[in-house]
Amino acid sequence: MRTLIMYEYPPPPAGLATQGDLLYKGLCEIGEDCRPVHLTTELQKEWLYKWYKPQVAIGVGWWGQIPSLVLHPRQFGVEAVPWLVADGWVANYQDVLNSLPLILTTSKWVLDTYVRDGVSAKNMVSQPIGCDVKSFRPLPRSHPEVRAVREALGVAEDEKLILTIGGDGASKGSREMMRALATVNQSFKKWKYVCKVWFQERTEKQNRLDMELAEQLGIRDKVTYIDGVLSREFMPFIYNACDIYAGPSRQEGFGMPHVEAQACGKPVLSVDAMGIKETVIHKETGFLADIADVVALKEGIVDKNMGYPEKAIIKFEEPKVIAVRASVPQLAEYALALLSDDSLAAKMGAAAREHARANFDYKALARRVADLVRERVPQAANASKTSSGNGGNGNGGKRKIDESGVSRRADSRSVGAGQKGSR
Repeated sequence: MRTLIMYEYPPPPAGLATQGDLLYKGLCEIGEDCRPVHLTTELQKEWLYKWYKPQVAIGVGWWGQIPSLVLHPRQFGVEAVPWLVADGWVANYQDVLNSLPLILTTSKWVLDTYVRDGVSAKNMVSQPIGCDVKSFRPLPRSHPEVRAVREALGVAEDEKLILTIGGDGASKGSREMMRALATVNQSFKKWKYVCKVWFQERTEKQNRLDMELAEQLGIRDKVTYIDGVLSREFMPFIYNACDIYAGPSRQEGFGMPHVEAQACGKPVLSVDAMGIKETVIHKETGFLADIADVVALKEGIVDKNMGYPEKAIIKFEEPKVIAVRASVPQLAEYALALLSDDSLAAKMGAAAREHARANFDYKALARRVADLVRERVPQAANASKTSSGNGGNGNGGKRKIDESGVSRRADSRSVGAGQKGSR
C-alpha cells in the first residue's frame, strides 16, 4: 500500500511531529511502502501525487488543518485519512469530515468532542499514539546519564524529583501541582519540582506568573522552570531522572508525556478526565485526581484560519467544556503517598512500564493503522502487503480491528476504598 504520511516533517521534538514520525517509522519497519512529507508543502505533495501515486494520504493535525490534510490530496484524487487531535471545539469542516471513509482520533475523548460538534461517529476510530518503548525504558538512578541530569537540575541525592513537561506549565496543570506541593511540603520536605516548557512568547509570560505563584506559596526555592529545545534522544534521561511524573493537564487529547513517563517506569499523577483516562490506570500505574472545576465556553471566535471568510463570534446552543482543573487536595494526597512510600512508587512504576509496553508500542500501533486503512478505505482495500509487513497476521491484512485500540482499557479500573463510586 503506497501511503503518504503528512505531518510536520522533518520533525522537531514536538508532540504532533513525533506522532507522525513514529507512524512513519512504524509503517516502514513492518514493510509498508510510505513517504513522509510536510503537511503544508503543496509543491512537494503534488510532486509525490504525480510520480509516487499514493493510494492513501494519512495526515496528522487538528481540524483547522483540513485544507492541507484532506482537501489538497482529494483535489488530486488521493483519499485522505486524517489522524486528529482536539483543539477545544470543532468550528468547521464537519461536512468534509463526514464524507471521509475513515477518521482517526488520538483518544475516545477526542472522538466524543468531534461528535459533540457535529461529526458523525460512523467512520471515526480512536487510535492511540505510539511510543518508542525501546528508547523510553527504565534506567536506574545510578546510570551516569541519569545521574548527570539530576545534578544539572540541582537535585540532591536524597531528594525526590517531580517532573512536568509541556508547551507551557499551566496547561499541563503546573499551578494545581504547585498548590498541592505546598501542602505536601508541610510534612515532606525533600523534593524538587521541575517544569520543562517550550520557549515561546506566551510561555515567557506564563512562566513569570507561575514563578510568582511559587513565591506566594513559599516554595520558590523548590521549583525550577526550564525552556529551550530538548532532543528526543535526551528525553528518556530526563524522565528517568524523576521519581514522579505529574501531568494533571487542563486539556489533554491523549497524553504523550504520560505514556513516555510510564514507559520509563515512572508512576504518573494526573486528572481523571479527557484522553488521560485512556492512558493512565488509576491506582495501578498512577493516580488520577477528581475534577474540581471545568472551563466551558458559551461562544467562540472564528477567523480565516478556521475556514471562515472573516473574523466572527459564534454563540453555542449549549456551553462546550474545553478544559478542567484537577482537585488540589487529592493531588496533594496522592503526591504525598508516592513521595513517602518507595515501595508503592516502585510497584506502580513497574506496572506503568508493562502497561506502556503492552498497549502503546509504536510498531504495533502502526500495523493497526495499516490494517484499519485497508479495511475502511476502498482505494487501499486491495493494496498488496509486503511479506515483511504481514507481521504473522497470515490473512493478507483483512483482520477485523478492535476499535478500542488498547488491550487493557484504563477506564475499566475498579473503584478503590474511599473513592467516589462515580469514578
